[in-house]
Amino acid sequence: MGARAVTREEFATPQGRRRAWRELMLGDHGILRKFYDNTHEVAAGKLWRSYQPSPVDLKRWKARGIKTIINLRGDNPNGYFFLEEEACAKLGLKFVTFRVFSREAPSRDALYGARKLFEEIEYPAMMHCKSGADRAGLMATLYMFFHEGAPLDQAMEQLSFKYGHVKQGKTGVIDYAFEQYIAYAGENGKSPSSVEGFFSWVDSAYDPKKIKESFRATRWGNILTEWILRRE
Repeated sequence: MGARAVTREEFATPQGRRRAWRELMLGDHGILRKFYDNTHEVAAGKLWRSYQPSPVDLKRWKARGIKTIINLRGDNPNGYFFLEEEACAKLGLKFVTFRVFSREAPSRDALYGARKLFEEIEYPAMMHCKSGADRAGLMATLYMFFHEGAPLDQAMEQLSFKYGHVKQGKTGVIDYAFEQYIAYAGENGKSPSSVEGFFSWVDSAYDPKKIKESFRATRWGNILTEWILRRE
């Protein structure tokens, strides 16, 4: 069992702040990000995808003109969250939390919420999960589909091993969910570019629970995501 995360009350103390930095750099693998920068531009001048930023990283994002930071890990009470929240406040960055999951077919609420989020945030923006691979890939796919007009099958290029996403592991349920609509669209003469058509399918036929139950990851894919990469 891992060490207990620092609380908000502890974060207000010098000792708690030191613990928060240890959580970020050691427990959350922040030190590894010094050697592997999984940061990519999703849409030119508008949106980037990345990993859990440190306060130093956020200062660099501010200098690049970023106005909104989207944390896809949710409002988790721990050291790296408190450091990010504090740094955004000090830098004048809008800090948004929008939780999605790497081993679930996205819920209807998440799909509708993502569409609303992309319509309302101030750009340029940067969104991140822990490693910038799976949840960032999910949201980058939805952004390209919902906001940039890319056909869903093309938008799914954001779910690629290039970004560290492994569709053969449990994280591949995201791809599998989107593939169900692409197959449906092809069979029914629907456009893979139609966002309204997609949501009509979501409202009438989409069942995230059944999709997860029917998805089968490969053994080696699970070894890679669960044991080697240890994805969140």
